[in-house]
Amino acid sequence: MDDEHEILRGAYRDFNARNLDAVLARMTKDVEWPNGWEGGFVYGQDGVRDYWTRQWAALDPHVEPVEIHKLEDGRFAVKVHQVVHDREHNLLFDGFVRHVYRLRGGLIVRMDIEPTDAK
Repeated sequence: MDDEHEILRGAYRDFNARNLDAVLARMTKDVEWPNGWEGGFVYGQDGVRDYWTRQWAALDPHVEPVEIHKLEDGRFAVKVHQVVHDREHNLLFDGFVRHVYRLRGGLIVRMDIEPTDAK
């Protein structure tokens, strides 16, 4: 399980560093990713690249994993502390969110956003 934890922690490090290519390399080509900003999902690495490029132009999110644990169905739940500012440095959100990942072959296949009280 240490490998999965490092995959996920590394993805957050890469995201916070805005190292887009490195974080995309941690995903399958057909990844399914939630569009937490506008709603719905984006699909594939190109969809995630476009989404984050647009998001980072308007917002400055920082997401730190606090807890990672494996769920009974094999997915991984990550409780994160998320802080989001707009480009004028106004605080838009500061709180905890739960990200749930499905991994395959050491890569992220899908991520979902759930309430922090989800089981």
